[in-house]
Amino acid sequence: MSNLTFNPELLRIVRQFRGFGQTALAKMASLSQGTLSKIEAGLLEPNEEMVSNLAKVLNFPVSLFYETYKPFGLPLSVHPMYRKNSSIGKRAIEQLEAELNIRLFNSMKLVKAIEFEEDLPLPFLSLDIYETPEKVAELLRRTWLIPNGPLKNLTDYVERAGCLVFHCDFSQEGVSGVTIKVPGLNPCIFIDKNMPSDRQRFTLAHELGHAIMHKLPSENMEDEANRFASALLMPSKDIRPYLTGKITLEKLATLKLVWKVSMNALLKTAEREGLLTPSQKKYLWIQMTKNGYRTKEPVELDFPKEKAVTIDQIFEYYREDLGYSIDELSNLLQTPKEDIDSLYSLNIVKKKPNIRILE
Repeated sequence: MSNLTFNPELLRIVRQFRGFGQTALAKMASLSQGTLSKIEAGLLEPNEEMVSNLAKVLNFPVSLFYETYKPFGLPLSVHPMYRKNSSIGKRAIEQLEAELNIRLFNSMKLVKAIEFEEDLPLPFLSLDIYETPEKVAELLRRTWLIPNGPLKNLTDYVERAGCLVFHCDFSQEGVSGVTIKVPGLNPCIFIDKNMPSDRQRFTLAHELGHAIMHKLPSENMEDEANRFASALLMPSKDIRPYLTGKITLEKLATLKLVWKVSMNALLKTAEREGLLTPSQKKYLWIQMTKNGYRTKEPVELDFPKEKAVTIDQIFEYYREDLGYSIDELSNLLQTPKEDIDSLYSLNIVKKKPNIRILE
């Protein structure tokens, strides 16, 4: 590796991906913290023994640290969320950034052998031109030829437009979704796989809103993405007839299964459309709170989660058409096969049975 340049930024990313602080990693790799700090800052070129020790502790191949990949920071839409949620610590933010970079690095490797054929366009629809998120959502539905009424499978439309959708474990980070657009790669949308199906759909619509409306940060970008998501999933002209007459929790529960959105979202839509009197609105929100539905809606109303298939199809193409083994995929992605299996739910790494055979 003497003729290659060590990449200190990738060392930082992998360290954070493993959840190590500098002090802990330095001790395990037989380095001083000052030495590790200088290596990560690009002030000290590590020798082969140092790199070997670091790679062994982090369980990543030595060759990864000589890749030319430049890590990306968290997108603009994430930061307002962090300001509102003070319980999210610095370590969780670092691990989120690290995991997303590992996925981006893997994806850039994978797509080199892939030629995408998008069925649908993914336009940028500036609010400076189209004025409101509701108009943007209406235009996108027309552009994608989405039939009137409930949107059956949002993930399918998003993937057909060329986006890569990842279902991730963000339970420790307190994040619902993240959208990242980087050079040389299709837009990537990361969704927390632990959320109920209604929230996954709304989050995907929200992140799609960021992808097509926002290039620069603004104070209103989160509200704009929420308005876009509501209008995309529940267009005013389509949802209003369903919300006429007396609105009850039972009616909201029934409509949830039709529109595949939460009872909370339906109630907010009825409120936004001016279909509730002040007393009705107050009563219904009190009932939602009393039943605990503002934080967790009835389990029996859960509907099947939408499946993202593009990443699965890419891995299948490598394995079935190109003949890659899991070990060869690991070498290609410079990522341990156990991490590949875990990150992408491939279930192709054989687990050792938790038994002892008696002779």
